Amino acid sequence: MGKKSQSLLFKFAVIFVVFTVFTLFMAGFATYQTQSLAYKNEREVATKQVASYLEEIITADGNDFAYWQKHFLAHYKELLVPHSFTSYDVQISRKKYEDLFYKRHPGKILDVNISFDELSEDVKDAYTVYKHEYYLNHFEQARLRFNLAYVEYIIPFAETYHIMYALDSMRDERIIDGKKYIELGITVEHKPEEHQKEWEAWNTGMRPSGFDTFDNEYGKDYAWYSPVFINGVKLGLIGVEVDILKLNKTILDNTIRQMLYIGLIIVVMVFLVLVYIYRHYIKKLSHLKDSVKLYSQGKNANIASDIEKNATGQDEISVLAMQVSSMILELENYMRNLLETAKELRDTKQKADAMNELATKDALTGIRNKTAYDTAVKQLDQEIGQGAIEFSIAMIDLNYLKRINDTFGHEQGNISIKRLCYIVCHVFKHSPVFRIGGDEFIVILKNDDYKNRTQLLEDFNKGIEVLSKDDKLSVWERVSAAIGMADFNPAVDSSVENVFARADKAMYQRKKEMKAARD
Repeated sequence: MGKKSQSLLFKFAVIFVVFTVFTLFMAGFATYQTQSLAYKNEREVATKQVASYLEEIITADGNDFAYWQKHFLAHYKELLVPHSFTSYDVQISRKKYEDLFYKRHPGKILDVNISFDELSEDVKDAYTVYKHEYYLNHFEQARLRFNLAYVEYIIPFAETYHIMYALDSMRDERIIDGKKYIELGITVEHKPEEHQKEWEAWNTGMRPSGFDTFDNEYGKDYAWYSPVFINGVKLGLIGVEVDILKLNKTILDNTIRQMLYIGLIIVVMVFLVLVYIYRHYIKKLSHLKDSVKLYSQGKNANIASDIEKNATGQDEISVLAMQVSSMILELENYMRNLLETAKELRDTKQKADAMNELATKDALTGIRNKTAYDTAVKQLDQEIGQGAIEFSIAMIDLNYLKRINDTFGHEQGNISIKRLCYIVCHVFKHSPVFRIGGDEFIVILKNDDYKNRTQLLEDFNKGIEVLSKDDKLSVWERVSAAIGMADFNPAVDSSVENVFARADKAMYQRKKEMKAARD
């Protein structure tokens, strides 16, 4: 390889490297800025959605939440809430409270023939501990699911500008008799000038128009607040915080990693192009020396048009000149097309994911639909064919839907469907729930829910019985439903359809029993 050829090849390499580095830098910068803004907006939306979700959980409990807060404020110093607990532990706490309630007040139903204030103190304590675990568990799950820095329920004291952390996802601990419990009722000063939106939400009783922003041990946080009202009484604030700096660092790391991958691909491609140019063109470019030298010095792609102007005739030099001109222009467009293609691929994947989610989601309730159920059945059938598997199927059917639709309208019928959906999802919270028809729901119980299926079935029937007799609710809110459950038996069942048939039969038997009880 001659000295001049080596020099020209080196200059081509420099051009490609500079172009590649500059393009990667600009693309990385644009990607980082775009994703940072998108993530910031997404985090703000997610923050508000989480606050709304937690507010719905609290307000759905109504008086139950008010009872919890009243007793909590009066006795938080004596209450012992375990520092660590799982969803299963919450159910244990609930059972302890219910067992103690029935022991102390046999034949009584809270808010029906006995008020909360009439309960014995040990029952109130057990109730408050159970509800504290229940609410805090929801707060913690929301924080982890949405990758949030902090989720809390606070009770402000406007006279002293102090706030009490009633439900705090970042739990402080206290040790009693060698056991860890949550330090309850932590109260700190929040100055109005440092927490403007927090006090705005409390004083106005409305969600603030913006976020509190401040730096703390968790980074740069955006905090948003939503007031909680029960029966028209303002009780406290739900606070949600998101760490923007950590998100930006994650985006930066991902952007750099992406640019390195693309850079590696471009380096390989450029290397291959240079080898091709050397073998097919450089040795024959002596007559293009001046033009190529001018291009290498000026690094200006406009020289391609000058080369084309000088490429007259049909000789080999002219043909080669036209090819060099085309190569320069094509290389300039190469990186731009590569980035556009990558973006189109990402957009196509996102659209496909969104369409797939819509195809398996019930439009009215937001849970899985018949299509999702059919997919789950296929998976279960495969597992049945592979060997040992344990599961149950619960079939739930809403009563009186046609009567409600005909008498009160389909909107009220939809309310009944959504209310039943909430109850089913609440009782079988660890199992997939499917709406397979207008008034039909199916639950597939596995793992812990399968082991506790008898208790869950009892919980569901008790909940439906209490709700259907609540005269405070509208007719379409007093949901009545029949449930039937069947276990998979490998000795007699060859497919999910067999289990479904028994669950369906059990459900209709339950309907007959409910009708007989009414008659």
